[in-house]
Amino acid sequence: QVQLVESGGGLVHPGGSLRLACVASRSVTSFNSMAWYRLNPAGNQRDFVERITRGTETSYAESVKGRFTISRDNAKNTVFLQMNSLQAADSAVYYCNANEAYDNYWGKGTRVTVSS
Repeated sequence: QVQLVESGGGLVHPGGSLRLACVASRSVTSFNSMAWYRLNPAGNQRDFVERITRGTETSYAESVKGRFTISRDNAKNTVFLQMNSLQAADSAVYYCNANEAYDNYWGKGTRVTVSS
């Protein structure tokens, strides 16, 4: 059973930065991709934020372009999300996702609150 554990959330002022981490219970390169999602304001769906593939190709939502960066540390089985220039609209619970051909795995989430 794959486990994903997120950390790094918290309260930050607008314009500030946070770095989220997701530690996987096995090699992050064993998955097709790993990604970050966040719960939408209605609380009824997870919206895509950013993804990194096994081959280190990245993709991101337009709303975070130029502000968020996904990376990974293979030796530590960890994927990061560096979030800069945070805005109130970025407040959400952020979830780590690991994708295989026939399975998707999710962490339990870490909350990010952007407020003055």
